[in-house]
Amino acid sequence: MNKLSIFIISIVFIALNAFGQSERSEIRQGNREFKKGEFLDSEISYRSALEKNSSSVKGSFNLGGALYKQDKLDEAKQAFEDIASSNVDSKIRAKAYHNLGNTLYKQQKLKEAADAYKSSLRLNPNDEETKYNLSEVLRMLKQQQNEQQNEGDNKDDKNDKKDDDKKNDKKDDKKDDKKDDKKDDKQNEDKKEQKQQEQKISPEDARRMLEAIQKNEKDVQQKVLEQQAKQAKVKVDKNW
Repeated sequence: MNKLSIFIISIVFIALNAFGQSERSEIRQGNREFKKGEFLDSEISYRSALEKNSSSVKGSFNLGGALYKQDKLDEAKQAFEDIASSNVDSKIRAKAYHNLGNTLYKQQKLKEAADAYKSSLRLNPNDEETKYNLSEVLRMLKQQQNEQQNEGDNKDDKNDKKDDDKKNDKKDDKKDDKKDDKKDDKQNEDKKEQKQQEQKISPEDARRMLEAIQKNEKDVQQKVLEQQAKQAKVKVDKNW
């Protein structure tokens, strides 16, 4: 190998080394900003590192954390999913799944969060923090199921109560109908009894009623005759 070739190779190595140092420098800067709570600045630093090396797992992982802290949950989710599905060390993938679970939990996607924690534990079964998070999410899912079950039972109870109320209303209507029927029956019985009483007139009472009627007729006839006689007396023709 001649001197020219050695010189070119040296320049390339120096450039790559400087490029790598620049990427790591941006990541370190982002880490310092992250610790201070300057999450937007740390996001900018991590993105700058990824512009220099788009395959930087550390840059992508830390970027996901900065996005998570800013509640940019969809972007954070995508960053952790990319790392979890990549061909990297199983411990790094386990951490990515753990953070993915946290992101999904924050999005109230409990079922998906539980699945992410399970995937993390398959890669790192001894992670106590992931075990705790998984147990908490499973507890919340169970609580949701119980609440939904209780809501369903309450709806059934309300429907049953409505049906009972309807039945009671029908019973009350029937009772009212029976009361009306009884009232009508009593009125009919009273009328019938009155008729029977009217029909139950003794022969003596009948004779007296007949005599009274006949006497009354005689009195009427007598008055008519007297009236006619009076009219005959006063009625005269005038002579001219």
